[in-house]
Amino acid sequence: MNTSSLRLTHALLALTISLSTAFAQAQSFPSKTIRIIEPAGPGSAVDTAVRDIIPALNEVFGQQVFIDNKPGGNSLIGAREAIRSPADGHTLFHGNINNALNDLFPNTNCCRLGESLLPVTRIFSTPLVLVVNPQVPAKTLKEFLALAKAQPELLTYASGGNGSITQLLGELVKINAGVTIREVPYKAIGAELPDVLAGHVNAAYLAPVVVAQHIKSGKLRALGVAQSKRVAIVSDVPTFVEAGLPNVEATGWNGIFVPAGTPLAVINRIHADITKVLNSPAAKAHGLEMGYEYGSESPEEFGNFIKAEIKKWGGVMKDAKIKVE
Repeated sequence: MNTSSLRLTHALLALTISLSTAFAQAQSFPSKTIRIIEPAGPGSAVDTAVRDIIPALNEVFGQQVFIDNKPGGNSLIGAREAIRSPADGHTLFHGNINNALNDLFPNTNCCRLGESLLPVTRIFSTPLVLVVNPQVPAKTLKEFLALAKAQPELLTYASGGNGSITQLLGELVKINAGVTIREVPYKAIGAELPDVLAGHVNAAYLAPVVVAQHIKSGKLRALGVAQSKRVAIVSDVPTFVEAGLPNVEATGWNGIFVPAGTPLAVINRIHADITKVLNSPAAKAHGLEMGYEYGSESPEEFGNFIKAEIKKWGGVMKDAKIKVE
């Protein structure tokens, strides 16, 4: 056998071994309890959404799945924990749009999506709703913006901190409406809700499932949904377009990621199992009830979606002159 033939034989042997190993890994996965690192606090919209599907995940994985909450740092604390975890598929990261937006900041390059953390699939998306404390003398979005224009710096809105989706939506509203509203940053997703309910901050942009009951009880007043269609769970709330503010849309989304180095066969197995859960009739019905749009895109499709989101909101950061540092 000549040298070229020998090299080809070795290459084919190596490929066969690699494929066999990958197949074996996928077949034996999972072999123990699966941890999902959640970068938001218990009770937040993203935390609740993944908890809702835990029983179904237990069934498809054939192993116990548990949530490990690591809130703070605009979802960076949980991301850092995830990248330090073994890349064997038994530690998943429930990342969200704030993790993607972190990629716009050079000092957060520890945990870039698509590099340090690989996308598996989207879990769900939900539009954000502008709510105000009832003490605010505005019953519609037009009245709220007119008040902000008449008295600059009077009104405040809560955000999840620099580079968060709630900050960027707040800035996009200000840019499009030509008003000034002071930002009050918070350290974690959902941390602003108690202060909005208490009236310490005037407004916030939150998920429908988080605010629906407070709207119905009169503890919060909803002024608009930041997307082109209404949401069933808060069907009485107009869209921003209906309320007189077009070209302003923002969706909070989240999905499953794994540490870089996780075998592709394992990633595909995780995607397949999660897809079974998200595409079930029970999940579809629950999503409609909660105001969610469930995902299940392929890892490649989810990765492309994330890139588009980063590009879109990077433009808003530039227009709003938000410092990237």
